[in-house]
Amino acid sequence: MLAVLQGQEILLIVVIIMVLFGSTQIPKLARSLGQAQREFKTGLEDAEAEETADKS
Repeated sequence: MLAVLQGQEILLIVVIIMVLFGSTQIPKLARSLGQAQREFKTGLEDAEAEETADKS
């Protein structure tokens, strides 16, 4: 199982991500993740709206 990450471990993960993706790609990656999260939430809201409409 995953243990709770402490300061040094988080710093190591951040450094590895910086090396793998480069500092120019990280903002693009974060933007893409944010957009995917918004689309997911929108999909959930649409599904709930359809579900309540079907029950009526």
